[in-house]
Amino acid sequence: TVLNSYSGWALCAEGFMLDMPLLTTVGALIGCSGAALTKIMCDAMNRDIVSVILGGFGTKATGGGEAMEFTGEATMTNVEDTVKLLADSQSVIIVPGYGLAVAKGQYPLKDMVDALISQGKQVRFAIHPVAGRMPGQLNVLLAEAGVPYDIVEEMEEINDDFNETDVVLVIGANDTINSSAEDDPNSQIAGMPVLRVWNSKQVIVMKRSLAAGYAGVDNPVFLKDNTDMLLGDAKATCEKLATGVKESFGV
Repeated sequence: TVLNSYSGWALCAEGFMLDMPLLTTVGALIGCSGAALTKIMCDAMNRDIVSVILGGFGTKATGGGEAMEFTGEATMTNVEDTVKLLADSQSVIIVPGYGLAVAKGQYPLKDMVDALISQGKQVRFAIHPVAGRMPGQLNVLLAEAGVPYDIVEEMEEINDDFNETDVVLVIGANDTINSSAEDDPNSQIAGMPVLRVWNSKQVIVMKRSLAAGYAGVDNPVFLKDNTDMLLGDAKATCEKLATGVKESFGV
């Protein structure tokens, strides 16, 4: 969004130099919209605009010491066990991230959600303000697949409900669910508001690998006792989950 804003102001300056009012106007619109989006994202991540412009990851709450080191091994799971877990649960929260957008897995995910809801399960989506590459990207993605608006909730609305949730299914999200943002004052993302998925009874994290997210910070949630990792392509995995859930319910 910062680069988009820069490009707009450059276009605006070019319009002034070439005496082209239309070019100036378009550039100003791009510059202002990019600046507005940058402000929204900075507020959501608790980051100072200066650190963003200078390319730093630090937030306003970052301490001056060494960040915590996390040890342990992640527990792996498979599609069959995940299907059984979803079928046995009563409340499910799905946390989509940029990985879902890249894989374009929203359509099979919608099929799985429909199957769960048809059996009386409570299914909701939790959207972080900066999930994806810009605010609102995941909302648009889910709307495109036909997910009802009333089960898509923002972080502030749903964050306190994880304590009473049976299963949280994280799809392609990393930094937005990183507990070190709250637990480690020396973390590079310290102070950034995150979705507290680790408070639920069971967390299933779907990712391609165990690699760190965009901020380059290790995620201790992957190592917690109530977290299992389901590695693979998000779309292919969602298709298998949708098929498995339907078969388990005889839908």
